[in-house]
Amino acid sequence: PLILVAEDDDSNFKLIKAIIGKKCDIEWAKNGQEMVELFQQHQQRAKAMLMDIKMPVMNGLEATKIIRESNTEIPIIMQTAYAFTADRENAMAAGASEVLVKPITLSALRTCLSKFLPRLQW
Repeated sequence: PLILVAEDDDSNFKLIKAIIGKKCDIEWAKNGQEMVELFQQHQQRAKAMLMDIKMPVMNGLEATKIIRESNTEIPIIMQTAYAFTADRENAMAAGASEVLVKPITLSALRTCLSKFLPRLQW
C-alpha cells in the first residue's frame, strides 16, 4: 500500500521509512503544501497518511483540513512532539484519525497502521 508521509525533519522521515518502508510504498512531502499536492496526485492509490503537525509553509492541521474537504475516509495519522491534551484535541478537530506522540516507536506506528490497514502483516 502507498503511505503518504509529511515530515520536515530528515531524521524523522528516515526513522519512519525504516519502520514501514519494507511493507509500504512511501511518498514524502516536506511541508503541508507539498502533502496536499501529493494527495491530489495519489488520492486513488494512497491508503493512509502520516502527517507531522509542525511544518514550514503550511502546518499539518491546515493540510489535514484541506484534504478532509475532498476525502473523509483516508486515515490521517498526525504526529506531534507535544503530548498536551489541547494538541491532540486540535489534531482531532482538524480531521485526524489518530495522533501519535514523537519520538515515534516501531510498535506504536505499526500498531496504529495495522488498525487502519488490517491486511498489512508485520
